[in-house]
Amino acid sequence: MFHIVLYQPEIPPNTGNIIRLCANSGARLHLIRPYGFELDEKRVRRAGLDYHEFAAVSEYDALDEFIAAVRPTRVIACSTKGTRSHAELDYQTDDALLFGPETRGLPTELLASLPSEQILRIPMLADSRSLNLSNAVAIFLYEAWRQHDFGGAAL
Repeated sequence: MFHIVLYQPEIPPNTGNIIRLCANSGARLHLIRPYGFELDEKRVRRAGLDYHEFAAVSEYDALDEFIAAVRPTRVIACSTKGTRSHAELDYQTDDALLFGPETRGLPTELLASLPSEQILRIPMLADSRSLNLSNAVAIFLYEAWRQHDFGGAAL
């Protein structure tokens, strides 16, 4: 299945919503420290409801630690700085979909370390800045899962 990687998430309800999304889709969630909150914070639990126990959530001190431990097929950066649409990629099982902090996105040096074809964006109106993090994760994840015929889902 796919890996969702949140790089230094800042807003507890977004992470809680993504925990719930991962529990319902079979994606694994990987959190890269530091966070802008405590993981056991009430707002994370409330947003994730009782899904936390059904989601595979791992924590790391650095992105390199995640890559060494998981060895994803590819790291796909999800960024407003991407030049290709999220729908243009043929997703592979075990791809890691990487999302940056809500207020600043992925660091420029991190984006520069990836091939440009692995930096994707969600199409939006020209004057739009960005979508909510949990919405963006859902859009990317469901496109990747759709391409794999929603394997494992009850349709």
